[in-house]
Amino acid sequence: MKGDRVEIVVDAGDTTRTYEVVANRAGRRVETAVRRGVVEVSEVTRNGSVVRTARFMANRVLALVEQPVPREDVSEQPGHAGRPLREDPES
Repeated sequence: MKGDRVEIVVDAGDTTRTYEVVANRAGRRVETAVRRGVVEVSEVTRNGSVVRTARFMANRVLALVEQPVPREDVSEQPGHAGRPLREDPES
């Protein structure tokens, strides 16, 4: 979702560096994966194609902070009846 954000803090020898991967456009999301000693953070479109990827050595990553956009609950929207879709309205 637009606004999803992941911060990666990496050990760079004598200091630390912070990187961010942000889903800037609507319909995009940020996914993380740890495989074979590599942390991979990707911005992905709705249909699953990767737009860009950041890769870091897992033993150098100090922190990986995922900050998703708060999702709006459907039942809190105005005009929602508050009952399940399949419930019979006559009962």
